[in-house]
Amino acid sequence: MSSVSLGWGALDKPSASNLIWSDEPAVVVYPQEDKNPDGNFGKYKKPSAVWEAEGYPIGNGRVGAMIFSAPNRERFALNEISLWSGGPNPGGGYGYGLNAGTNQFGNYLPFGDLFVDFKKGDQPASVSVEDFTRALDLRDGIHKVNYKADGVTYDREAFASTPANVLVLEYKASKPGQFSADFSINSQLESAISAKGPVITWKGTLKNGMNYEGRVLIRPKGGTLSTADDKISVKNADSCMVVIVMETDYLMDYKKDWKGEAPAKKLDRYAAKAASADYAALKQAHIAQYKSMFDRVKVNFGKTEADVAKLPIPKRLEAYKKNPVDPDLEETMFQYGRYLLLSSSRPGTLPANLQGLWNVYLNPPWACDYHNNINVQMAYWGAEPANLSECHEALINYVEAMAPGCRDVSQANKGFNTKDGKPVRGWTVRTSQNIFGGNGWQWNIPGAAWYALHVWEHYAFTGDRKYLEKQAYPLMKEICHFWEDHLKELGARGEGFKTNGKDPNEEEKKDLADVKAGTLVAPNGWSPEHGPREDGVMHDQQLIAELFTNTIKAARILGKDA
Repeated sequence: MSSVSLGWGALDKPSASNLIWSDEPAVVVYPQEDKNPDGNFGKYKKPSAVWEAEGYPIGNGRVGAMIFSAPNRERFALNEISLWSGGPNPGGGYGYGLNAGTNQFGNYLPFGDLFVDFKKGDQPASVSVEDFTRALDLRDGIHKVNYKADGVTYDREAFASTPANVLVLEYKASKPGQFSADFSINSQLESAISAKGPVITWKGTLKNGMNYEGRVLIRPKGGTLSTADDKISVKNADSCMVVIVMETDYLMDYKKDWKGEAPAKKLDRYAAKAASADYAALKQAHIAQYKSMFDRVKVNFGKTEADVAKLPIPKRLEAYKKNPVDPDLEETMFQYGRYLLLSSSRPGTLPANLQGLWNVYLNPPWACDYHNNINVQMAYWGAEPANLSECHEALINYVEAMAPGCRDVSQANKGFNTKDGKPVRGWTVRTSQNIFGGNGWQWNIPGAAWYALHVWEHYAFTGDRKYLEKQAYPLMKEICHFWEDHLKELGARGEGFKTNGKDPNEEEKKDLADVKAGTLVAPNGWSPEHGPREDGVMHDQQLIAELFTNTIKAARILGKDA
């Protein structure tokens, strides 16, 4: 594979695998249409399209941003993985939006936007620059921008630090005193925004009682810093480092009612640690941690022709549609998938949701929740085979943390009662879940068995016996209990089989002719995409068989429950 060191010189065009880049500035707009400062969305019809098509993502599993870079303005659409409306939602219904309370499902919310408006003296910076390049470098997990204007070379970098638990930005000019910019926060949550000294703070309380707070710490070298109208202005600096910290008081603990330490206390610790470190030290620690995970897997699908390899990614994608021969691009897309999981799922955080970590909508599609009828599973299919086993832990810990709430609603559902009318043991899930143990939409009855496949797979790849004994086996065993109580026994020739609650027709009876008395089936299975509700749906059967098989293996390994 070819190699390029970034930031590259202004006249050097990158041509490497594991590099996503463009030579065109991003379209940068406010998320609310009526606050768009330019009165248009470039080539797009609405701001949501800009967010989906133009942004480059960074994240450390807990905090992240979509970055939109242009010569005169930069936007960081900010996220923190636990900022949710709604609550335990015992009724299993839906109630979306910013104002959803604890008896509603709620949804994942955007934390806010940092806007950086670049200046030339007291005037906005020119949009006419030379050799503009913006890139997401998958090799070190850093977003980079480079261009020339008026004889000055400008470099920008941004990354999400796992060691420091913050977002870090740096702006540099090749000549002294040439960096000037205004920093401001935009909030869709109607947060209280204030600026004092070098810090912008925004905070608030959601209708469900969740407290949140974010801070932007601005540290220029040289020049002056001033504050006015909740905005911080840096003028004539040589460079500027920015640290972004965000938190809520969410705690992934059913017994503590999902409530933990106040965000301000956590932010004090993060900010103190980051404020005492210089940019080089923060960057070095980030790269070391990031590469310890990303560099475990290398792929080589072949070599791309030089005239194609030098193209920016949008043009390479267009060329690929016409002639799908670009092995370096295929390598990059494979590694980009690993990057997205690595950036949105880490131990100690909530798992990746339907949009990973990144969301700009007050009412995101499907609540930006955890859909367990294939979506969350797909997000984690690559965790173990692509050597990001630690990323899997966030999902497994989530399943364990949500189990008490799922147990409550499963055992309260009379449709799951055993033959003697008693509630089933164990638990399963509805199709969508939030972060408070709440379930929404219809029951996805084999969903917990599907979760158990992930629980077992983590052991199968790691061989971690302690994990198997303390976490995996108890989870798997309890889900087995649910199915021991919930499976339906058929008679000879499928007696008792139902489709949509009705007896089989003559054609279906032919298919059931070989069924033996005592055959166990998952009752009343379904697909949300198509098909009837009926007993013995093949996919349900496969998941349950895998559940029992893997739990027996685990019991034998541990010498338990013979």
